[in-house]
Amino acid sequence: MPRATNKVASKRRRKKVMEQTKGQFGRRKNVYTVAKNALEKGLQYSYYDRKKKKRNFRSLWIQRINAAVRQYDMSYSEFIGKINKKGILLSRKVLADLAMNHPKAFEAVVNKVKDVK
Repeated sequence: MPRATNKVASKRRRKKVMEQTKGQFGRRKNVYTVAKNALEKGLQYSYYDRKKKKRNFRSLWIQRINAAVRQYDMSYSEFIGKINKKGILLSRKVLADLAMNHPKAFEAVVNKVKDVK
């Protein structure tokens, strides 16, 4: 009895890998075994970098808030401490957006926080 290999499924599986590595350089795009390894590594990086992206944005927001708050003679940590004490529930993302795009609104937040001891 001949050995069944299911050519259709094998070809479809390989084709899927080759389509995903289409834009890559060198043998990564046209040799299946190399493409498979490149794809696996790429998927690992994409998972890791989705997590890293969140860290990078939080860091950026903190830098923007710090730069904006320095104009009002405060440090970032002092500002965040006072804003928490005051009970103002604004995320760092929103505060950074206010600092960049709506300086008057950010100034109002800073003035509201400044009188907290």
